[in-house]
Amino acid sequence: MINFLPLGGANEIGANCYYLDIGGTGIILDCGMHPQKLGLDSLPNFDIIADKPVDFVLISHAHLDHLGALPYLVQRHPYVKIITTPQTRAIAELTLHNSVSILKENLKDTDEIKIFSHEEIDLLIQSIAYHNYKEEFELEGYAGDCIIKASFHDAGHILGSAGILLEFGDKKLFYTGDINLSRQSLQDKAELPETKIDILLLESTYGSTDTGSIPLWSKESKRFAAEANKIFSNGGSILIPVFSLGKHQEILSTIWNLMESGALAQTDIYTGGIGPKISRVYDYNRYAVNRTDKEFELLNIPQKNLFDMTNYEDFFKPPCMVLASSGMLLPGTVSFSLAKYWLKKSYSAIFTVGYMEEKTPGYIIVNSSQGDKIKLTDTSESETVKCKIKKFRFPSHAVREQLIEVVKKLHPLEVVLVHGDPLSINWVGENILREYKHIKVFGAEPGNELVL
Repeated sequence: MINFLPLGGANEIGANCYYLDIGGTGIILDCGMHPQKLGLDSLPNFDIIADKPVDFVLISHAHLDHLGALPYLVQRHPYVKIITTPQTRAIAELTLHNSVSILKENLKDTDEIKIFSHEEIDLLIQSIAYHNYKEEFELEGYAGDCIIKASFHDAGHILGSAGILLEFGDKKLFYTGDINLSRQSLQDKAELPETKIDILLLESTYGSTDTGSIPLWSKESKRFAAEANKIFSNGGSILIPVFSLGKHQEILSTIWNLMESGALAQTDIYTGGIGPKISRVYDYNRYAVNRTDKEFELLNIPQKNLFDMTNYEDFFKPPCMVLASSGMLLPGTVSFSLAKYWLKKSYSAIFTVGYMEEKTPGYIIVNSSQGDKIKLTDTSESETVKCKIKKFRFPSHAVREQLIEVVKKLHPLEVVLVHGDPLSINWVGENILREYKHIKVFGAEPGNELVL
């Protein structure tokens, strides 16, 4: 018997955190913050496990919606053992340190929530144990009555991302984390365990998205190049908001491959922040993980530091491409500041390349056109969109038919759907039940315990 308790991220994307009690051993899968919430609302609900055993936390990957609340968990449970892949550990050192500065700007240190320090992050990173893909390790909690075998399996989402396999007695549970079954520019597709699973914890991000609206990476790259060349031929520059981890590296690689092949005009490429630092981790690990081209190095791509540009007007003399975070153009980020400037440039463009959550400035921009009047925040002034807005899709998650394929390959008896909005969860759940009538399907809800 397994007790499954979502602490966050069950029926939405953000604050992903799932508690398992397996024979008295307490295991937490992921420990993220919600990117659109502040204070305690941004954290998983740790209160509901205050009296439960908490022995291990296994992190699927280093995006902050899966990792960012880890310091707060450690504050409450200082003896919890943290385990990741080596790549996730290396990236976490960068992303968690970077989040300290962000939190100091957005949060106040109160009795309810303490902003962690860089020194605390250093200690936390040092405490993280790591295991390579397919390397089996054992988990046994203080009050546990069985030994649990665990292993990580390449999820194909970003560098170091992993699905997590837990084996105990005659039962097997697999948590997909964020999974991608298609090749990207750098990352190869996921590798699922070669075994039948009893319980599947399945992400459902693209469950409500028509796959026909998500083109192949190669086809979308060609469309990207064609649209970019139009902007350059008119003397314009292109701003590309990206997440520093994953999307930054994949889009940078895509742009360079297009330029090298002659499909895209050669221009200066500006990057900055922690994106290039994470790219260094990608390069260092290129032989240790599945890559589409192990010889390719991101830092060999000529790049200029966007933070060296004190006058934004210089980005337009001559035309260039700028990759800037955050991907959703959140207020206070460099991409937000640049976007406000770019909106005034009629010959230039903003190219979006990834997911935009509703109510974010990025969502507002991607759903606007030249001539529209928009407000990027509730308190900002209305402004006219003069630049071109172009939306591209370069997915790092499995499309919904591939999620059904995961079920087909792993043959679970029970499926718990997580990491998706209600529409996405409903689509995936209904299609599993339609094709596999013997499978029990559950839609996870925060604070609602399931006995599996």
